[in-house]
Amino acid sequence: MWLFARDPVRDFPFELSPEPPEGSPPGPWALHRGRKKATGSPVSIFVYDVKPGAEELTQVAKAAFKRLKTLRHPNILAYIDGLETDKCLHIVTEAVTPLGVYLKARAEAGGLKELELSWGLHQIVKALSFLVNDCSLIHNNVCMAAVFVDRAGEWKLGGLDYMYSAQGNGGGPPSKGIPELEQYDPPELADSSGRAVREKWSADMWRLGCLIWEVFNGPLPRAAALRNPGKIPKSLVPHYCELVGANPKVRPNPARFLQNCRAPGGFMNNRFVETNLFLEEIQIKEPAEKQKFFQELSKSLDSFPEDFCRHKVLPQLLTAFEFGNAGAVVLTPLFKVGKFLSAEEYQQKIIPVVVKMFSSTDRAMRIRLLQQMEQFIQYLDEPTVNTQIFPHVVHGFLDTNPAIREQTVKSMLLLAPKLNEANLNVELMKHFARLQAKDDQGPIRCNTTVCLGKIGSYLSASTRHRVLTSAFSRATKDPFAPSRVAGVLGFAATHNLYSMNDCAHKILPVLCGLTVDPEKSVRDQAFKAIRSFLSKLESVSEDPTQLAEVEKDVHAASSPGVGGAAASWAGWAVTGVSSLTSKLIRAHPTAAPAEASVPQRPTPEGLPAPAPTPVPATPTSSAHWETQEEDKDTAEDSSAADRWDDEDWGSLEQEAESVLAQQDDWSSGGQTSRAGKPRPDSWGDDNWEGLEMESRQAKAELARKKREERRREMEAKRAEKKAAKGPMKLGTRKLD
Repeated sequence: MWLFARDPVRDFPFELSPEPPEGSPPGPWALHRGRKKATGSPVSIFVYDVKPGAEELTQVAKAAFKRLKTLRHPNILAYIDGLETDKCLHIVTEAVTPLGVYLKARAEAGGLKELELSWGLHQIVKALSFLVNDCSLIHNNVCMAAVFVDRAGEWKLGGLDYMYSAQGNGGGPPSKGIPELEQYDPPELADSSGRAVREKWSADMWRLGCLIWEVFNGPLPRAAALRNPGKIPKSLVPHYCELVGANPKVRPNPARFLQNCRAPGGFMNNRFVETNLFLEEIQIKEPAEKQKFFQELSKSLDSFPEDFCRHKVLPQLLTAFEFGNAGAVVLTPLFKVGKFLSAEEYQQKIIPVVVKMFSSTDRAMRIRLLQQMEQFIQYLDEPTVNTQIFPHVVHGFLDTNPAIREQTVKSMLLLAPKLNEANLNVELMKHFARLQAKDDQGPIRCNTTVCLGKIGSYLSASTRHRVLTSAFSRATKDPFAPSRVAGVLGFAATHNLYSMNDCAHKILPVLCGLTVDPEKSVRDQAFKAIRSFLSKLESVSEDPTQLAEVEKDVHAASSPGVGGAAASWAGWAVTGVSSLTSKLIRAHPTAAPAEASVPQRPTPEGLPAPAPTPVPATPTSSAHWETQEEDKDTAEDSSAADRWDDEDWGSLEQEAESVLAQQDDWSSGGQTSRAGKPRPDSWGDDNWEGLEMESRQAKAELARKKREERRREMEAKRAEKKAAKGPMKLGTRKLD
């Protein structure tokens, strides 16, 4: 029976990359890229091949293996796994790049900022402080070759081959025998008499000075070059000079060196270092401190390195949301960092968090998500939107906070292209019908009309035929003037979706009624719309062969291209008109503002709107409308449009009146109530006869009110005449 010995290298759970070693440092080790066989995650593998007659070098490699395996510190190269055989040694660490290679690559790409260098040096000094002050170990090999950089740009101290105890337990410092490393030894080591008085950290701090010189000036040609600071920043020069002084006794302890550099005006006293220090201790920070930190983080991210944002800030943001109850405050920096990710990384890291956030009941979280939806909507697929996003978003239509209702309506512009048939043509139309008919905020009713005009092209042909004309006609009867303008412009944006019969019998009669609207902006848009529709009808009348071409979109399936064209007409309404929302809600929560003029922009062909029959919560007389200046400049509204994003929606947390829980179905055009009467707020197959009937009823009601008013006036006059005659004088005839 044959017995075969297992090959430990082959069974090792990590494998070396076939690429040649990258920038291996001087010494026994060769640095290879590698990966974990099970997951494919990248690692770095330091390899030492045992050679005959190199017992001393082998002992150095084994000592480094042992040291790296037992030392754990955030600023020291992280040990993952290792392999020790008679033929080789393998040390697996986090994926890193030698500092020299990293600096060269970054110099070709434009160079490192001082912020990055300050934090990198801070990490190396902190690692030395840990070794000297906490472990009583002398590194004895601080140089460019002993420093590595991970994918987040963090500097790690390695090169532990020649480390020894500061207490003298294991003898003196080991011999290196490598000229490239011995050039960094301090001058006092050449003094064999041993009379030089020095601290245990003196030699390592000299070598730190050499490292600082090389970071800013390149490879060190000779020790005498240290006298010239070269490109070392002025704020660092005084502290650097302390490191390379001839007297080893005055060289500062690593902890003292850090303290000096962190003083006001010091090289390491900057926002980048402060951010990193906070992130390292974030788990022990108070919730209030975390909130303040994340609120201020967004302002600084633009100046931070991209790799740092992706690999250090992002994990902390995700952890803070998942386990730290950070809430909505992490959203702004989270989406800002998300811009640095690829589409695949975004799907893996950001989207799961976003989906979970939408199920939150925190109002601040919901409104932040709605406001910033544009930043992540392109990464959401249709199944995710319809099953995990939309069911939570629609709750915003019923929220008592007007700001959330407003943002929910606006979000439909982004979600509509990804909604399925049921959610778009049935569920969404229910909520839009209720908002337009029953919402007590005029700007929200206005934006509902605007949004419908923009997403009209995504609706099915049957839904368009049943909903659009009725919805825009209803908007033209709104007591809020911008809503009436939005109704007119809604007809214009969707002009290609109506048949010629609808244009003549349903739309133009509505528009003609608006030519006597008390608001000039409404009248102006109505006249433009009438001219546009009449021109369209006239062209078909002169050449009937054009009918098929003009009506080609009427029965067509949903066409996103048309929605893009509609964006131009209504962009002003979603911004300029809605930018007034917060002011209107604060000032008149339920009234229809009388002075909210609408910016007049050129509109595409086609516009309509029925004569308004105001039934405002706070009645506004037509005389009041007529006394306004008809030629009032619209510059104020334009400026309001520009300030849309600056509105303080967070201050709209005041509770509005409870929203009616009833949800009227727009899709049930011919549906009737239990009493057999048509539902007054449904967008069904309304026709002009119905509108005429409503008009006759309104006129009859108006006549009745006038008769009643005249009767009260006559009674008041008779009462005044009686009062003018004075009291009746009593007779003086004596009664028998």
